[in-house]
Amino acid sequence: MRAGEDARAARGEGPRRPALCVLCGLPAAGKSTLARALSLRLRRERRWAVGVVAYDDVMPEAFPEEQAAGSLAPSWKALRQELLGCLEGFLRALLHQAPLSAPSGGTGALWGAFTASLQAQGLLRPAPAPEGPAHLLPTPAAAAGPLLLILDDNFYYRSMRLEVYRLARRYSLGFCQLFLDCPLETCLQRNGRRPGALPADTIRLMQGKMEEPNPQKNAWELNSLTIGSATCSPEASPELTSLLLAALENPVTYVEDNVEQKEADRAVCSSSTLHQADQALRRIVSQTMKEAKDACLWPPDLKLLAAALNRLRAEVLRDLRLGGRAGPCSQAPGVPDAVALFRDEKDSLMRKYLSEQH
Repeated sequence: MRAGEDARAARGEGPRRPALCVLCGLPAAGKSTLARALSLRLRRERRWAVGVVAYDDVMPEAFPEEQAAGSLAPSWKALRQELLGCLEGFLRALLHQAPLSAPSGGTGALWGAFTASLQAQGLLRPAPAPEGPAHLLPTPAAAAGPLLLILDDNFYYRSMRLEVYRLARRYSLGFCQLFLDCPLETCLQRNGRRPGALPADTIRLMQGKMEEPNPQKNAWELNSLTIGSATCSPEASPELTSLLLAALENPVTYVEDNVEQKEADRAVCSSSTLHQADQALRRIVSQTMKEAKDACLWPPDLKLLAAALNRLRAEVLRDLRLGGRAGPCSQAPGVPDAVALFRDEKDSLMRKYLSEQH
């Protein structure tokens, strides 16, 4: 069955949709500790089915040197994609109540670690005949739900988390993000006490590249929560419970599916509006300087006028960009507003320099 058909089938009637919760933060920020405590509490108090997918446990132990230099090795990226493929295979089997088997062309070790982890957490079981021993089935507890899958990794690039959001969107699942905000020095101290500790410089570089959730800028990150390292028993916080409930009760729908495209369109629209305004203002600057020369403005004053006009142009464009005046691309009312404002200020500057000369 094609992915599109899978997604359509996933939107059928049935139990509450599963939810994906992305844990992100620096190494040694406390993500794994929180994931374990949260899983235990939700199983015990709410009778949820919970699975923790700890990337450090299911992916190879070797940490790529390229990551210490600020980039991900191609092989490491491929492994992350493969793990997402394993997760998608589990979700498809869960939503279609069908057996799952290892994806073709993948790493047997990664698949084995992934399925062993879910089996240990009571979410997978061997399929009876005739499927055969190579196949696995979601357990009744996983199928009945509510099911929360916690992805435990650094996820320091927003693009890493966006891939998980797209997976949730594809199958109309719940989605949320939990960012653990822990001071760098605390992370370094904890990391130093670990066997096989990461190089301290790797963690410092990662902090510089950490892209925290930004719900104000990205609509798909709206369902996010930041927890400080000093929070007492964060797994029991009402805010966290509300976040998870909101994710389960409000799966990403295909109405929301266009949010990325809409944001991209708005960005293009804003860029187009600024470009239109900039071109119009540059033409006015050029015409004004010609008029000033025709009026025999002294050369030193011509230089001052040109500098003042360009400063004014930059200020008007900045206000247009930050003030959000740009409307729909078809109308772009921000351009005439900006041009009118610039003309008024330009006329004042011209009068000033001409009056000083005479």
